[in-house]
Amino acid sequence: MKEYDDKHIKNIVLLGSVKSGKTTLAETMVFEAGLIKRRGSVEEKSTISDYHEIEHERGNSVYATTLHTEWRDYKINIIDTPGLDDFVGEIASSLRVADTCLFLFHAQYGVEVGSEITWNYVDRFKKPTVFVVNQVDHPKADFDATVAGIKAQFGPAAVVMQYPVNQGEGFDAIIDLLKMTMYKFPAAGGKPEKLPIPAAEKEKADQLHNELVEKAAENDEALMELYFEKGSLDEDELRQGLKLGMLKHDVFPIFCLSAKKNMGSGRLMGFIDNVAPGAREMLPEKTADGKEVACDPTKPAVLFVFKTLVEPFLGKITFFRVCSGEVSEAVDLINHQTGETERLNQLFIMDGKNRNQVKKLSAGDIGATLKLKGTLTNHTLHAKDFPVALATIEFPEPRIRTAVVAREKKDEEKLSEALRDMQAEDPTLMAEFAPELKQLILWGQGELHHSVAKWRLEHVHGIRVDFVEPRIPYRETIQKAATAMYRHKKQSGGAGQFAEVHLRIEPYVEGMADPSGLSIRQQEEIDLKWGGKLVFCNCIVGGVIDQKFLPSILKGIMEKMEEGPMTGSYVRDVRVLVFDGKMHPVDSNDISFKIAGAQAFKEAFKNADPLILEPIYEMEIMVPEELMGDVMSDLQSRRSIIAGMESHGKYQIIRATTPLAEQYKYTTALKSMTQGRASFRRHFKEYAPVPYEVQKTLLAKHQAQ
Repeated sequence: MKEYDDKHIKNIVLLGSVKSGKTTLAETMVFEAGLIKRRGSVEEKSTISDYHEIEHERGNSVYATTLHTEWRDYKINIIDTPGLDDFVGEIASSLRVADTCLFLFHAQYGVEVGSEITWNYVDRFKKPTVFVVNQVDHPKADFDATVAGIKAQFGPAAVVMQYPVNQGEGFDAIIDLLKMTMYKFPAAGGKPEKLPIPAAEKEKADQLHNELVEKAAENDEALMELYFEKGSLDEDELRQGLKLGMLKHDVFPIFCLSAKKNMGSGRLMGFIDNVAPGAREMLPEKTADGKEVACDPTKPAVLFVFKTLVEPFLGKITFFRVCSGEVSEAVDLINHQTGETERLNQLFIMDGKNRNQVKKLSAGDIGATLKLKGTLTNHTLHAKDFPVALATIEFPEPRIRTAVVAREKKDEEKLSEALRDMQAEDPTLMAEFAPELKQLILWGQGELHHSVAKWRLEHVHGIRVDFVEPRIPYRETIQKAATAMYRHKKQSGGAGQFAEVHLRIEPYVEGMADPSGLSIRQQEEIDLKWGGKLVFCNCIVGGVIDQKFLPSILKGIMEKMEEGPMTGSYVRDVRVLVFDGKMHPVDSNDISFKIAGAQAFKEAFKNADPLILEPIYEMEIMVPEELMGDVMSDLQSRRSIIAGMESHGKYQIIRATTPLAEQYKYTTALKSMTQGRASFRRHFKEYAPVPYEVQKTLLAKHQAQ
């Protein structure tokens, strides 16, 4: 396989909503370069990119897939990403290693709601971006409306580079405003004929060309002077201005094409070669401590791992970008995160499931290797004498959760191992055993994300599971002070057990005053692992309880706080003052005081006006304006408090606080209400008291259990 240096490598990521045509465009770009003899199709389940069984079943991308093409002495690495925000982790990791984004839009539907979420990541990374209006051959294509939507959503930096002459079913020609040429395609697509711009289109083409020239000139003072001097810019000057603007994230060229008919993809690939910034032109990589690592093949090797995939027959495949230096087969590198040495026995360029073995990869290139021991996504591999840790990908917080139950007990250990593998592949999928809930909880981005996880557990790992509603991690606290005593006395022959503990409990608040009527001799402030605090105070006078028994009293209280008296939930924000008690010179021991402390705490807690707290999340829902009423009504039925609303283009953003108990299967409900046109994100805000009626229900349910 031909080797490419850092000056001739371009890394692009294909972004866009479902059915925008990303996979078809990737296939066409590989075909156009002559690397495959026949184009596969999504409908026939024969594309290079969508090769997993789950993708064939669903008819769209679930995983980000790497492949490559070659065009006029340039290598273009392509990453085809899923179009649903359930798989946003695949998008985030792909953006991290790409140099240029191709953001696709369906010419019929224009800018869709999921585009906003993807754009937030593009904008965060400040990646050069090209907007591509695909399917201009669709009977209901509307290029001008799509362009208007792009400019409304992403700003005036978007500028038209091409437009279709005859969009719709008869589409076969594009006017290119950089070259001021009309490209007319044969019926079967492929190489076009170059023609002068028709007289009927000349005025429109000239106007759009001038807009393009002005946009290119804005990005460089020298070009601006040339523009003022000549009144225009030549083709090379335009390319220079566009590249500078793209690097500054100030210019987003808009192309048009039909990937399915192979009309316009060659011109787009030419632009990627000639104008889109390459690996060496991008800003240097940043390390975790803010230093820079330049894309330089003469420097020591540094690799960033952006994706991990576990294939049933191949094992673990590790995808990486060479950020500095060169790597060859059988090279040893250090994993910065683990400190272990990893040997890259083989190097590959991956085209979907196909492996193309190579001897060497240079700075700026993307490759893969097999069976690294402890290397995971977000890890840095570096040369022995060049220790460096590159800045990691910030993955989004999970939005929904479910409880996972193996149908057969013998599969429980296997289930945990499978979820570990899946989490290594997809950091936005998180599994944890919640001791307080006594459930295995799987966190994800949406119901579809969970559905794919369940499919993999059953079809890849052979584990039959049920996804059930998870319990809510409530908290218990108190609203007033209460006092209690408990005497533990047990005689069973020989040495007995005896302990008596008197204590007072109070609601804890930061900076609270010293207790009235008691003198604190010793105080321990404990930050509880589940949130909140326990303040344990020794107020014993006269040695009625030996100092050595106080840790046992605290241990008993802590055990009772881990299984609260009201609902079995964790207890938080309590001050406990042990002020009196009794002990026996022979029968008192640690276990006696542990039991007495726990029972005294339990009795006091029940008399201290106990309160159940529930987790509250801040939610941000983006919804088309005409559907806002239904979404608002649904939120209010979920005990939500609307915090505010604001317009965002054609959409409204609703901000609300909602109890976790009311969010089960919310993504499904939202998609049903809005025909899939709304999206949401959320993050934990606080614990707050549940309403009185809800507390009564929870207490009754716990007592029944």
